Amino acid sequence: MTNAPSPVTLTREGRVAVVTLKRGDRLNALSGAVMLALTEVAQGLRGDTSTSAVVLTGDPVFSAGADLADPARLEREHAPLIDRREAMRAGPDMCAAWEALDQVTIAAVEGFCIGGALSLAAACDFRIAGRGAHFRLPEIPLGMNMSWHTQPRLVNLIGPARTKRLVIFGERLGAEAAHAWGLVDELAHDGGALAAARAWAEKAAALPPIPVRMAKRAITQAATALNPTSTFMDLDQYLLAAMTADHAEAIAAFFEKRPPRFTGD
Repeated sequence: MTNAPSPVTLTREGRVAVVTLKRGDRLNALSGAVMLALTEVAQGLRGDTSTSAVVLTGDPVFSAGADLADPARLEREHAPLIDRREAMRAGPDMCAAWEALDQVTIAAVEGFCIGGALSLAAACDFRIAGRGAHFRLPEIPLGMNMSWHTQPRLVNLIGPARTKRLVIFGERLGAEAAHAWGLVDELAHDGGALAAARAWAEKAAALPPIPVRMAKRAITQAATALNPTSTFMDLDQYLLAAMTADHAEAIAAFFEKRPPRFTGD
């Protein structure tokens, strides 16, 4: 048993809820425990008819993505393949729980929004970013595939060519460029993303809740109807990529702070 505080807090003011990730270390990296907490808070909000809008933020940064040093992740490397496959559901389940909310969801991004953190932000309806924030998907340079059903969500937001640039090259995308691409809906001054996101939330909360929920669900379904068909192999592709020598080399090079040497194996 542990008495450690939850890395995720939920506060309410009127019809607006604010969910804050504050892990306290590792730049809010998404460990298994953090992903479970974010999933559970979204599931708890699923049937909450007293809330019209939910803001998701991180303190002091949004998140640096998956925690490559998570002890649970390291333990899974020696588990049977079927158990590793089951554990891999944590990320896509988290994103799906946030996408399933009928409330308007707004991600308030400061600093890092990397890898799985961008997957989570893309599952929200809107993204507000401080001008100093940046976005990046390092999965392919690390020898992994881009999973968590992220790619079709990004295609919906920024189109196929820009999604390919973001996913394949794994390069840093600044907030201003992300805004120009349509990934970010509004730019705020650094430190002001949460306040700007709350303003969006209050605007949604002032509207009649039933038609807002109807409109959100109809638009989401229209935009994502084919997503399950195009991403149903995400998890198994990840497992395959994670067993390659190139993936092991990429992780070793990351921790050793050197360029990787890929062989296609």
